[in-house]
Amino acid sequence: MKLNRNIETFLGCEKEYAESDIVIFGAPFDSTASYRPGTRFAAKTMRGESYNMETYSPYLDKDLEDDTAVFDGGELELSLGNTQKTLDTIYNFTKDILSDNKLPFMIGGEHLVTLGSFKAVAEKYPDVHIIHFDAHADLRAEFLGTPLSHATVLHRCYDIVGNDRIYQFGIRSGEKAEMIWGKDKVFTHKFDFEGLDEVIAKLADKPIYFTVDLDVLDPAVFPGTGTPEAGGVSFNELRIAMQKVAKLNIVGTDMVELSPPCDLSGMSTTVALKLMREYLLSLSNK
Repeated sequence: MKLNRNIETFLGCEKEYAESDIVIFGAPFDSTASYRPGTRFAAKTMRGESYNMETYSPYLDKDLEDDTAVFDGGELELSLGNTQKTLDTIYNFTKDILSDNKLPFMIGGEHLVTLGSFKAVAEKYPDVHIIHFDAHADLRAEFLGTPLSHATVLHRCYDIVGNDRIYQFGIRSGEKAEMIWGKDKVFTHKFDFEGLDEVIAKLADKPIYFTVDLDVLDPAVFPGTGTPEAGGVSFNELRIAMQKVAKLNIVGTDMVELSPPCDLSGMSTTVALKLMREYLLSLSNK
């Protein structure tokens, strides 16, 4: 009897690397979490729970098995005690994916992991712009004495690309100083996705890095996150907004801040998986 290795992948993401145009990978890091840790378990938990999900989307009439070419690159081995080394590992892995002209799709992890992936994307695409969905502005210059934090990640991305390259939606939390700092540097739309269509039209010919912090959702829908903020958007509002952004020239992307231990019901993981399915199908069928 011949046995094969037991390798768990996301449901519908079983294509070989060579034949894939999207590469999913997990970044299990939450060392700068300032409230509730646990996001390091997001991708691993999502893989296991994905087998409770259908590969077919009734929203798009598409199927992950038939209409996508996605490779699951597994979990990165990250140094939980060395933040810069973690970012370097994410950067190098993303750079390798980009060198093969594939789309890196990272599952975090806390939001700081975006910085490692975005740095590699910005090197390949110097004109890259960021579309950022989040409850939090993440524009602080430093947080609790460190410049590398989930609360500073968009400020660090700004340091790479400069003015008028970051577009934020859903923001409903931040300190006054970071909001003042970002007022003439970053486009920030508070609370919802109003104005997204105009931004999409404006950026139609630009390379886009799209980062989705799932705490943009209302915690009544998505309690399983490290820093929940009341007053967020609904599942369908986020699903539709993500599908719209997917029509752009996405050159790097991530979904971050699912913390499975913060929602023992598992419903937050289910929400994240369904959003991932719809987003993957939208990316693959532009």
